Amino acid sequence: MAAKWSNWARQQTCAPARIERPANEEQLSEAVARAAREGLPVRPVGSGHSFTDTCLTDGVLVDQSGMQRVLDVDPRTGLVKVEAGIKLHRLAAELHRHGLALENQGDIDKQSLAGALATATHGTGERFRNMSANVVGCRLVTATGEVVEIDEERDPDTWRAARVSVGALGVISQYTLRCVPAFRIHRIDELRPAAEVLGDLDALVAAHDHFEVMALPHTDKVLTYASRRTDRPATPPGRIAAWWNDDAVSNAGLGAACGLGRLLPGAVPGIARTMSGLIGRYEQLDDSHRVFAHERRVRFTEMEYAIPRAHAVEALERVRALIADRRLPVLFPVELRFTAPDDAFLSTAHGRDTAYVAVHQIARAEYEAFFRAVEAIMDEYEGRPHWGKRHFQTAATLAPRYPGWRDFQAVRARLDPEGVFTNDYVRRVLGPVGADLG
Repeated sequence: MAAKWSNWARQQTCAPARIERPANEEQLSEAVARAAREGLPVRPVGSGHSFTDTCLTDGVLVDQSGMQRVLDVDPRTGLVKVEAGIKLHRLAAELHRHGLALENQGDIDKQSLAGALATATHGTGERFRNMSANVVGCRLVTATGEVVEIDEERDPDTWRAARVSVGALGVISQYTLRCVPAFRIHRIDELRPAAEVLGDLDALVAAHDHFEVMALPHTDKVLTYASRRTDRPATPPGRIAAWWNDDAVSNAGLGAACGLGRLLPGAVPGIARTMSGLIGRYEQLDDSHRVFAHERRVRFTEMEYAIPRAHAVEALERVRALIADRRLPVLFPVELRFTAPDDAFLSTAHGRDTAYVAVHQIARAEYEAFFRAVEAIMDEYEGRPHWGKRHFQTAATLAPRYPGWRDFQAVRARLDPEGVFTNDYVRRVLGPVGADLG
């Protein structure tokens, strides 16, 4: 019987012909070449934290969880060579041991490095780019089993394509990352009036190294995460405060509220207002990786769009109005984050200061009508969907939104001319190999 695989949200499932679990680059090369000789498509998989069908295949699924070693660390230059399957939480802990850190992170650290980079995962902070911008080089296994060394000096186009590739060029075995000296973050979470925060948003974003807005549906409140980097000694929150914030409210409370909302959708606005009353001021001062990431035990599905920063407030207000006007049974906050532009061909922040608007729904609830309505709003701002999160775009609709689209497709045609690393998702969002949709 074929093995089965499902993603973290348990909404994407496949039964590949086999699952390969290489322990090193040599075994990875052999596994990919063997699949190609047998005429089987290949898809790499990390932790399954993508919400789309990006990893699904009836061919060979390459699970890189056995490739999590830190291979070389140079504290002087900050350059770190790691295997691509390493999980972000493990990478962060290893970097900290050497006095280094990732420049920026998102709020979940369970992903594999390769999966996070391939889908343009990011944190927040107007002066910081998404994670893939700090890839100095990588080693990529092609369908023949050949290992290609990629960096800006050797081949700038391939380097810009491989940093955010949606797994469509091959399977990356190693990355060389540019890291920074370890640092601490002082973060304050507090509930504030939406009008006050959104009216002063640019100043708030500029005043903090990392700033995030969580708009609470069916209320006039937003939860802000305001962070500054600091040299002050770490003073982690007390055990009771941490339990209340991280467990009682953010996990158990949210899960219970969403479950009740599924049973009584008409009561969702009242549930939302009750939940907002449980949120208090929360303060952290700790090492960066301990502040960036938090435990997420409530399973959900998500859509996120990258839009020009100038439209951030308008887009968020329209999503808030959509939820309120239609009385949608949504309890997850609407998330707003920011990053600087970068130059990876398929980066959602390519060439523009970017705001990200994300919406969520509990995994067991209907989400499509809500997400399609949000997507219609984001289309008006030439929104680019996160490659690992729900969306309904196609290659035809996406190509005009990426100035480097044709450049990426040229690299793809050169590295994977037979389309070995293609599945339904890749075919839908990137088109067939060699297609000219630019």
